[in-house]
Amino acid sequence: MVLLQPVLGLPLVRSGDDLAALLAAPLRALQAREGDVLVVASKVVAKAEGRFVDLRTVVPSREAQALAERTHKDPRLVEVILRESQAVVRAAPGVLITRHRLGFISANAGVDHSNVSEDALIVLLLPHNPDASARALRAALHTQLGVWLGVVIADSHGRPHRLGTVGVAVGVAGVPGVEDWRGRPDLFGYRLQHTEIGFADMVASAATLVMGQAAEGVPAVLVRGLSFTPREGSAAEIIRPPALDLFL
Repeated sequence: MVLLQPVLGLPLVRSGDDLAALLAAPLRALQAREGDVLVVASKVVAKAEGRFVDLRTVVPSREAQALAERTHKDPRLVEVILRESQAVVRAAPGVLITRHRLGFISANAGVDHSNVSEDALIVLLLPHNPDASARALRAALHTQLGVWLGVVIADSHGRPHRLGTVGVAVGVAGVPGVEDWRGRPDLFGYRLQHTEIGFADMVASAATLVMGQAAEGVPAVLVRGLSFTPREGSAAEIIRPPALDLFL
């Protein structure tokens, strides 16, 4: 049985906060143990890392101004999105989809207004290096708790051809990003030929059901009872190379 437990009692995270120290007490209360996986919202990791941007300080480039006209977005916001992106994938009124500098495709390069600040001109970027953030949090929690937890940093992404956002892994430590099941037998002995399991994404999506998307105030979830082959893992291994992307 898989058990998902909300990690409650955290204050609003601010720039410079020690996230591991804030998480330690509620994780002790949940009796966190080896084999558990902690899923943390990317937003609280980014806040602790001070990834805030005040749009009043941003000077939009010509490219940003042109895209802002096409998308009907604030040109300062578009400039921030472009700085976080490798390339623009699609632009239309109300929509700006980019390839993030970390490689994944997402709306607005993960730049977010929601649950960030009372000031509407403050936006939040994703953590600079979410895999490194996950590794650092895992090590710090080991120091605090004496156990090794898997860590998944989760963000919300839309999906091509499907409505609705889902939780995905943008940072991973101590668990596989993808599990290769090729060669495993199915119920009738057929050997799987192409099956690779998006393990970290599935864990992130399940935990997001508990964390919610609005004012739930649940920044982390402890997941117990998962079956996986332990290894370091990363979110980088989840990214489909552009050469294999049939939709580009």
